[in-house]
Amino acid sequence: MSKVAFKPGTMIYPLPAVLVSCGDSAENYNIMTAAWTGTVCSDPPMCYVSIRKERHSHAIIRRCGEFVINLTTEALAYATDWCGVKSGRDFDKFREMHLTPETAQMVRAPLIAESPLNIECRVTEVKELGSHDMFIARVVAVNADERLIDKGTQAFQLNHAAPLAYSHGKYYALGERLGGFGFSVKKKKAKSYRQDRLD
Repeated sequence: MSKVAFKPGTMIYPLPAVLVSCGDSAENYNIMTAAWTGTVCSDPPMCYVSIRKERHSHAIIRRCGEFVINLTTEALAYATDWCGVKSGRDFDKFREMHLTPETAQMVRAPLIAESPLNIECRVTEVKELGSHDMFIARVVAVNADERLIDKGTQAFQLNHAAPLAYSHGKYYALGERLGGFGFSVKKKKAKSYRQDRLD
């Protein structure tokens, strides 16, 4: 297989396209779109979001030390894009996109009611990396749409909400499931055959 060389760059795709909500009162609530986000630790649960210094949300999160990562869906695709290209300095994004701010459990930043999952985060460290600052945060609460909780297993089924993904400047819906964690080593169940009784 032949390869073509590219200059070093951000090539890890696809990524989640999330809406990050921030602010400590209704007067300064804001939403920004981010794809530079992810998990950094499972115990304790920690995640991050990387934000350019010039973004309006950067100063808000730096001051408040809290934010909420709101997962997005196909139904939120328009709002996700719009909140990424418009500035909270000029617009009330909740009002413009008809999104509903809800009170969080542990942080002052609002949840977005229309999101299927809201991850409340408290900043523990800010790393200045270059074009972006990475806000590393501890997950202090999670809020899930109860309609997406499997009643038998209590598992959260995000796939039922049609989650949104971002790849090289474009938004995508997810495709069909190809397997689950550990499917490559899982033992196949032996086939059972019914032996008819002969009289």
